[in-house]
Amino acid sequence: MKPKATNIYLESTPNPNTMKFVANYMLVQADFFHDFTRYTQTSGSPLAKLLFEKFSWVKEVFFSSNYITLTKKEDTDWMEVQGAAREFIAKALTKGIEVGEMVPDFHEPNEPKFDEIPANAGDEEIVAKIKGVLDEYIRPAVEQDGGAISFHSFDKGLVKVLLQGSCSGCPSSTITLKSGIEALLKQAVPEVETVEASNW
Repeated sequence: MKPKATNIYLESTPNPNTMKFVANYMLVQADFFHDFTRYTQTSGSPLAKLLFEKFSWVKEVFFSSNYITLTKKEDTDWMEVQGAAREFIAKALTKGIEVGEMVPDFHEPNEPKFDEIPANAGDEEIVAKIKGVLDEYIRPAVEQDGGAISFHSFDKGLVKVLLQGSCSGCPSSTITLKSGIEALLKQAVPEVETVEASNW
């Protein structure tokens, strides 16, 4: 990434332990994101590595479109750390420190990609409808809250999704999943009976 003057503003999320640090330009291309839940995952992302090294309170780093979502440890107060984090991110991006290699739906090298579970014979059309609803209606709302959602699988009425970023570990995620995501999918795709998060 070339050095670029960077402005960062903050947005709160429904998860009290996460904060969005929004840049004035795109950090990763559309439909791509990075989720780092521990320091050992950061070899491909200089910026994520620096954030874990600089701030001991960082629990998770998530990159998507034009923002970075940081998840803090429970015993940290945002009021005490958000200013330093905002300044650090702005300076790092201005210097051209790389977010990292962009890959769709980042996953661990030895873990299967979550959307690679093949549909059962005859379910291909249903899965296509589910993915369409996720992409058009649900994903934009989840991203607005600093998170990401990916299709995992569909089997006998059960849809499994992967929630990342601010959605991971958020107290209101269960309510959002059931009253929002599940309700919308059931209305749009009658074959859907229930929705679960595959990473809970």
